[in-house]
Amino acid sequence: MSNKKILLIAIPAILLITLYFFFRKGETDNNQVTVSVQRGTFNALVFSSGQLESEKSESINIPEKLKDRNLRIWELAITNMIDEGTQVDSGDYVATLDHKAVEEQIKLAQDDMDRMLSEYEDSKIDSNLNLDNQRDVIVNARLDMAEKKIIMDENIYESPSIKKKAGMDLDKSTRKLEQEQNAYVLKKQQEVNKVDRKYINYRQVLDRSTGLQELFNTLEIKAPKAGIITYFKFPWGEIIKTGSKVGPYNSTIATIPEMSNLISRTFINEIDISKVKVGQTVKIGVDAFPDKQLPGEVLSVANIGQAMPNSDAKVFEVKIKIFGKDKELKPAMTTSNAIEAGIFKDTLMVASDAVFENDSLKFVYLGKEKPVKQIVWLGEENENYVIIKKGLKEKDVVWLSEPKNAEDLKYRGLDIYAEILKEKANSKIKAEKEREEMVKKAPEPTLVTGVAIPIMKANQAK
Repeated sequence: MSNKKILLIAIPAILLITLYFFFRKGETDNNQVTVSVQRGTFNALVFSSGQLESEKSESINIPEKLKDRNLRIWELAITNMIDEGTQVDSGDYVATLDHKAVEEQIKLAQDDMDRMLSEYEDSKIDSNLNLDNQRDVIVNARLDMAEKKIIMDENIYESPSIKKKAGMDLDKSTRKLEQEQNAYVLKKQQEVNKVDRKYINYRQVLDRSTGLQELFNTLEIKAPKAGIITYFKFPWGEIIKTGSKVGPYNSTIATIPEMSNLISRTFINEIDISKVKVGQTVKIGVDAFPDKQLPGEVLSVANIGQAMPNSDAKVFEVKIKIFGKDKELKPAMTTSNAIEAGIFKDTLMVASDAVFENDSLKFVYLGKEKPVKQIVWLGEENENYVIIKKGLKEKDVVWLSEPKNAEDLKYRGLDIYAEILKEKANSKIKAEKEREEMVKKAPEPTLVTGVAIPIMKANQAK
């Protein structure tokens, strides 16, 4: 083969190899996006989503008559209700409670009333008969006494024994008359009490029947003022709607919010709740209007957490006051809240995208040419940056994406990880000590006289 042919074959091969290495180098450079650690002022933010509610609202309640315990109706179903969000005027229809259930109670009350009235009339007749009989007994006793007195007068000239016997018979008849007269007084009072009790029972049933009729006439619920209807929501999430049951113990059916006093109700996880304080400034976005941003302030922070559904995590309710007015805002709109949890001056920070983590470690890829996995101790964070407590210094260069050989890189700063674990352990010990101190300072339970001794004896008997 001639030299010319060899050159024709070799030159294209050399060009291909050169192009391969050139483009491979360019690809590596393009993937290597880095940023530097900065020092400056850091605004810590806590993010959460919430829901618009009115701080003040007018409640639409069940009829006041339904709260009357004498009616013995503890709950009624809502058979019809207007749609949530409906604009109503004062006096407009809102909902209807179950008429059929009240009708059944009215019928039962009328049956009881008829029975009680019959018993009342019968008791009066029985009382008259009983007292008439007692009066007859008194008349007979009086006649018997008069007869015995005549006999005694006729035996005035008889022997002493006969006169004595006549006197004894007169005494007996006299005592008998007195006893029957006293018995009549007691019997009369007894019969009056019986009749009064029957009348009281009748009046109670009559009042209940009247009250049920009044309730029946008020089962259509009207709006107390103009506004937008919002269904009432319980803290655990249940909503009052058509088919729900209301009564004296859950008397609110719906609310009419005042749109000039809006709040955002949100829930913060137990990790971030310690950062949130009353009075902190909040930037509020409304999902329905991405271009809107409203100023706000933390109004209240719950002291007790609550479990999230289907999770062991605990959250705390936070209410955020919204300043200003906007006619486009409606109740139940979703909000995006950014709570300004603190300002840190002259602190190290790095872009949040530069921090990577595995099951237990948080680290960055440090170094532009030969990166290493540098373990870092992080502090507060916001939407773009995170505070660096340990592991980096100002102007250190870190990667925003993983290097190709990331799995082969070694970790640096394991001593920082040990410090983090020690800090967590110390915090746990401190919390336990505080809890024990609180238990010690708690007042001892006071034994109640007359109750504690029997309990002790029962325990000894066991």
